[in-house]
Amino acid sequence: MPVITVGLDGSPESLAAADWAAREAAQQEALLRLVHAEEPVVPVYAPLGGISAPGVLAAQRAWAAHLLRETESRLALRRPDLRITAEETRQEAVPALLSAAEHSDLLVLGSRGLGTVTGFLVGSVALAVVARTERPVVLVRAGERAEDEHLPDAGGAASDTTPYRDVVLGLDLENPADAVLEFAFEAARRRASGLRVVHGWNPAAVYGYGAALDSGLNAELAQEARNGLSEALRPWRDKFPGVEISEQAVIGGAGRHLVHASRDAALVVVGREQRHAPVGGRIGPVTHAVLQHASAPVAVVPHD
Repeated sequence: MPVITVGLDGSPESLAAADWAAREAAQQEALLRLVHAEEPVVPVYAPLGGISAPGVLAAQRAWAAHLLRETESRLALRRPDLRITAEETRQEAVPALLSAAEHSDLLVLGSRGLGTVTGFLVGSVALAVVARTERPVVLVRAGERAEDEHLPDAGGAASDTTPYRDVVLGLDLENPADAVLEFAFEAARRRASGLRVVHGWNPAAVYGYGAALDSGLNAELAQEARNGLSEALRPWRDKFPGVEISEQAVIGGAGRHLVHASRDAALVVVGREQRHAPVGGRIGPVTHAVLQHASAPVAVVPHD
């Protein structure tokens, strides 16, 4: 049975992540695993009757147990057939989530958004996990609802019973990783949705900045990009004949195009190349841009 793990800390974004993970687990007939990592307690002394470190720790653990219990009950009430486990770990957040991901098929985390310096620091746990894990990670914004993944009904109202919006895939033709493609196609197949594939290309990167002034050369390069995109997708069309694919070879970095596409997407899928460096993993510029600004949940799929 597949395992989907969600990191839970009580924040609105982590609760939205739990709801998203429950929907995904039901769709995949997977085990849903709720994990809370214990935050370190700074030792304090309370000679005047304040709460000491042991008291803070006891209160923190009681709150964590309550959070896990309440979340599990809420999700089970909505989806009684869903198998759910809950656990608290004594590790700090990043190593706890990395460890949990090792035993999962998918890790789901809440994301406050990383568009400002403050947001970047607040989201440092999610960033560190995304940069280092070898498992796919989905990041979910606070306020994300089931109906956001679906098209509006005939009257224009939000609905969670209408067809899904497209899954959007950012594809790098220099390294069209199978793991990323398969994740995106599977996500679209399960949702019976379309798959919109976006590839960004830059004529200056191929022939220098003079190419930008040559309309004939630009047209030729654009056709080459479209042909390359179709060729990369051909075997996946055969493997997933039920998935309707739309292809977009766009000029410029893929990041801003993916952000724009996310406004009408159920899920955005991007890849992250694994580089085993002494200083740890890294997140590429396209993935960074999508994490900073995308409206829809974002799946980051690591690949070699």
